[in-house]
Amino acid sequence: MATIVFPDHPSPVADAEALRKACQGWGTDEKAIISILGRRNAIQRKLIRQAYEDLYQEDLVKRLESELSGDFEKAVYRWVLDPEDRDAVLLHVAIKKTPVVDYRVIVEISSIQSPEELLAIKRAYQIRYKHSLEEDLAKHTTGDLRQFLVGLVSIYRYKGDEIDSRLANSEADILLNAIKEKAFNHEEIIRIITTRSKPQILATLNHYKDDHGSSITKHLRDEPSSDYVSAVRIAIRCISDHHKYYEKVIRQALNRPGTDEDSLTRVIVTRAEKDLKEIKEVYHKRNSVALEHAVAKETSGHYEAFLLTLLGKQD
Repeated sequence: MATIVFPDHPSPVADAEALRKACQGWGTDEKAIISILGRRNAIQRKLIRQAYEDLYQEDLVKRLESELSGDFEKAVYRWVLDPEDRDAVLLHVAIKKTPVVDYRVIVEISSIQSPEELLAIKRAYQIRYKHSLEEDLAKHTTGDLRQFLVGLVSIYRYKGDEIDSRLANSEADILLNAIKEKAFNHEEIIRIITTRSKPQILATLNHYKDDHGSSITKHLRDEPSSDYVSAVRIAIRCISDHHKYYEKVIRQALNRPGTDEDSLTRVIVTRAEKDLKEIKEVYHKRNSVALEHAVAKETSGHYEAFLLTLLGKQD
């Protein structure tokens, strides 16, 4: 479930006028920006952007970029974008990251989003950057990692609930044999993880664990680290239980020295309208502390206030 709290029928014109006022004068009224944008859903934010452009012949996103700064600006910028456009931006940033691509973000988005959502993201990516997602991924990666990532973003997975138990059992054996032989780049591993439906993959993983006494992620974790093996492990974790995956991303972001604001922002901004409530529950169960308290402890200022608003905090 979503965590953001938003009114049913706000006036996009009134919101646009209030945002204009917040951006004028000697100083920016960040609290007003948070109280409006932090409590509007994607459709409402889209209407506000359109009303703002109609009223003032100016792009609200660009205006906010010029008025805000730091982690607060980045969080607000990503929040006000349409969800598919936001994910396109996240993918592009991940691909362009140096010295190597941030494959975690690419695996995360391509493994968790529905087939329709991923297709919309790819369209938004192409419109924004004038290249296909596959083209840019292939350009900036090599070897097994390239094959795996391009496979993940290229497929339109079947999203039905039907599973073939016999197939799941045979493919569990295929995975085990490949791992026993340390053939982690085996084409069958890539084929199964990148093309099968999520329910079918889960059935295969369950057969693997039942038949061989341990999860495949544990067996992969026991092997020498590589970006490719790490990417496969992340994909399996995202498909198996993305709430637990996101909890770990948040926990590691908050616990590392200096806080990983990029990862923290990404999870809260992208999941606030989807399932952040479930992620909060997993976080509380795992860490015995409310996520709001952990975020408040490790962040500050307007950035903190904005994240807490997305987490559902009331004034």
